[in-house]
Amino acid sequence: MTAPANEPDIDYLRRTFGLAGQVAVVTGASSGLGVAIALDLARAGADVVLGARRFDRLTKTCDAVRAVGRRALAVATDVSDPDACARLADAAVEEFGRIDILVNNAGVAAAVPASRETPAEFRGVIDVNLSGAYWMAQACARFMAPGSSIINIASVLGITTAGLPQAAYTASKAGLIGLTRDLAQQWTGRKGIRVNAVAPGFFLSEMTAEYSAAYLDSQLRRVISGRFGRAEELAAAVVFLASAGAGYLTGQTVVVDGGVTIT
Repeated sequence: MTAPANEPDIDYLRRTFGLAGQVAVVTGASSGLGVAIALDLARAGADVVLGARRFDRLTKTCDAVRAVGRRALAVATDVSDPDACARLADAAVEEFGRIDILVNNAGVAAAVPASRETPAEFRGVIDVNLSGAYWMAQACARFMAPGSSIINIASVLGITTAGLPQAAYTASKAGLIGLTRDLAQQWTGRKGIRVNAVAPGFFLSEMTAEYSAAYLDSQLRRVISGRFGRAEELAAAVVFLASAGAGYLTGQTVVVDGGVTIT
């Protein structure tokens, strides 16, 4: 049945932007933006498999997902370990039978002057932010059918700078944008898996809570929208990229930054 011209076609919207019957894997889902992403995927209809190192916090996210009526599974996961990534994907398929969506959200940050950053410090960031996303993509792609979607959470710091010494972090996020393009080139035509990235600007989160008020004020002046982002605004972009509504988008980086990168 077609909706009257003056009313929204709810069935069309559900088919196009809904995720009913799908299973999403979200890393870094123990706090902050990862929790918001997991909850919005669940609200759109997906069951959610959650991975992070802090298992006690993951269980709280599981409870929140179940409270909106979807199934959830928590798996303690260090994405810098390829074997742990494989175990997370295996657990998702064992529990729910499929993987349709992967959100590579796990990430760490560091602000160390380049003249003093040690090899271990640099590698520690790359291992989680860039290599971890690659291991997770490899692990989940084994099970993904055509029409599936991988969304990498990059950062505007992969595109611009923000006045802090963050060589490892910016390198990891720029690398993640490049990885997104290459995986799309390899997998979209051959496997039917779309691969995109979201590059958030400044969102108040557990990570930004470590910054000084003076620093945050200096960066807020760069935001054309005049405010920091809300977690649900980033989550909405992820849900869109996961949905059939983004079916012709692949290899792209969607910048959600209130205008920082155009100033």
